[in-house]
Amino acid sequence: MKKNLFMIAAAGLAGMLTSHAAVQTTDFDDIKLYTLQNKAGTTVKITNYGATVTSILTADRNGTMADIALGYNDVSGYMNAVDKPYFGSIVGRYGNRIAKGQFSIDGKKYKLATTNGANHLHGGVIGFDKVVWDAKVAGSHSVRFHYLAKDGEEGYPGNLDINVTYTLTDANELKIDYLATTDQKTPVNLTNHTYFNLKGEGEGTILGHELMIHAKGYTPVDSGLIPTGKIEPVTGTPFDFTTAKAIGRDIGKKDQQLEYGLGYDHNWVLDKGGKTGQLTLAATLYEPTSGRFMEVFTREPGLQFYCGNFLAGNLKGKSGKTYLHRGGLCLETQHYPDSPNQPAFPSTILAPGAQYQTTTVYKFSTKK
Repeated sequence: MKKNLFMIAAAGLAGMLTSHAAVQTTDFDDIKLYTLQNKAGTTVKITNYGATVTSILTADRNGTMADIALGYNDVSGYMNAVDKPYFGSIVGRYGNRIAKGQFSIDGKKYKLATTNGANHLHGGVIGFDKVVWDAKVAGSHSVRFHYLAKDGEEGYPGNLDINVTYTLTDANELKIDYLATTDQKTPVNLTNHTYFNLKGEGEGTILGHELMIHAKGYTPVDSGLIPTGKIEPVTGTPFDFTTAKAIGRDIGKKDQQLEYGLGYDHNWVLDKGGKTGQLTLAATLYEPTSGRFMEVFTREPGLQFYCGNFLAGNLKGKSGKTYLHRGGLCLETQHYPDSPNQPAFPSTILAPGAQYQTTTVYKFSTKK
């Protein structure tokens, strides 16, 4: 790769888009940008740098289109961003935190980089968000990204072979299919780290968005945002999103968990209703001024809701507007944080001969 070829020419490509088509719109050495568009005009752009969603263009209740995903117009933005916010990327080998950057498998201890205080976060120094994936158009609606994480990469055991396929359907669903295999036992917890603002990227905060999370419990954390191992009920706490409410309604309440997270940065234990591993509704998100509505479906047992607490107003996005504190939110489908060190949590250890296979769907619509 060459530094002067990292630019993604995201502007001025509208004339190259065709309904339904997955189109490779830019090819600069190893860095590519792919565009998916459906009959409704919903448009998703994804680069193979980090298998990153760079743009999601959707209509509001009046049919006006806006980009609802935070990010940049060029790869250098993703590579050089202050504070590394992981905009739109696939994170792994283990999304979220592992306590003290260490875990054991069958009595053997593994040591990882501590990239978030004393803990390991989102795969390490060079996680999957910072590597170039192989990519190919996989039919008229889809793009498939492939990466082989080598044994010992970032301290993890085993060669992990990963495919992530993005599909945009005519039902306005952005579907993400994950598939991975390994030749040694290893922890795997992949997720997508898109920041959403349903008003449009750069259009203020997300505090007025109304969120519902289909979960009666969550995993409280210590001051380092590592789960205590308990699952606590959300009833009577600021973490109760069992019915939709404005994100800003309870975020300022005096609560130790909110103090630890500087707001919401926690894992909710999804109500799967005995449907573990099946695709079920995890959350809904509604923005009243635009009417945009998003549903999140997943096979995963958990959902990390992060409300942009570490956005500090020092990053400029695609429109040239600054991303304010809490200017975007993430709804990361996942297994629970620190599961390799929490035997009571669902296991994230993938063994040879088994497949890591999961799906997440973000469905876009509007409400009057």
